[in-house]
Amino acid sequence: MAYVQWTNQTSIVFVLLGFRSLQQFQILLFLLFLLIYVATVAGNLLIVVLVVTDRQLHNPMYFFLANLSVLETLYGSIITPRMLSDCLSEDRTISLCGCLTQILLYSGLAFNKCLLLAIMAFDHYLAICKPLSYRTIMNFKVCLQLANASWLTGFSVSSLAVGTVSTMLLCGPNEINHFICDMDQLTKLSCRKSMLAEMTVLISCSIVTIGPFVFIIVSYVYILSAILRIASSTGRQKAFSTCASHLLVVSLYYGTIMIMYVIPTKNQSPGFHKAISVMYTVATPMFNPIIYSLQNKEVKGAFKKLVFHNLGMD
Repeated sequence: MAYVQWTNQTSIVFVLLGFRSLQQFQILLFLLFLLIYVATVAGNLLIVVLVVTDRQLHNPMYFFLANLSVLETLYGSIITPRMLSDCLSEDRTISLCGCLTQILLYSGLAFNKCLLLAIMAFDHYLAICKPLSYRTIMNFKVCLQLANASWLTGFSVSSLAVGTVSTMLLCGPNEINHFICDMDQLTKLSCRKSMLAEMTVLISCSIVTIGPFVFIIVSYVYILSAILRIASSTGRQKAFSTCASHLLVVSLYYGTIMIMYVIPTKNQSPGFHKAISVMYTVATPMFNPIIYSLQNKEVKGAFKKLVFHNLGMD
């Protein structure tokens, strides 16, 4: 690992090692990541098109789903193209400015996703536990305000964290053993540890990740309680199917986060950490439209109508 003396912080250039240890499989990795990226963009954009064009999907639940799909498309587009380039190129360098920009964008979207999943849980809570007042509370104006708040808050917290990291004086190795720039990696390269800076990053990031997760858990405790009180089995099944896709997405997303950050770092090899990161940053955005399309009759119905309309069979 190369050690450099960084006298000019603006001229710092990092080397993303990526999957260099799998040099003989670079073409295979390129094809795999390319397939995942195409499926991610196509699947999520299809969800957006269906929500926009089908009037039966013009309700709060699908409005937030469309927001999630736009988010996943952007998320995949920030990370995967760089990975594809690194698979075919020997030059895997990235400037400090480029590194901080990447962290700002993908962490902002990650924080936004946590908040958006919490908002979707709140929407399900109102629909099942407060059905009589649901339409009054979750009108279009409120939905728009909640969505805007999640985007604004996510990027505000990301800007605070990245701004704090950017003020640190960095020194040491210029190689990052990852396929993306990582805030934790940059923090470790600080010449002088700043408790205030580290606490600012830790607290701000924890609020927008752990907070929404706790809110989702509490919401589903109330939702489950309400479902169990429904007299008819058909009603219970319908209510549960409404939440099943969301629960699966939450479990997949937070499950990988917990594996990455709850398990002590010393128990994780760099290869294991990268594999989990691939699941968290690359694969998960692809799974979401698949989960919602397989579990949701309305989405499948909207897709069939769209296909039949384009084929002139409506």
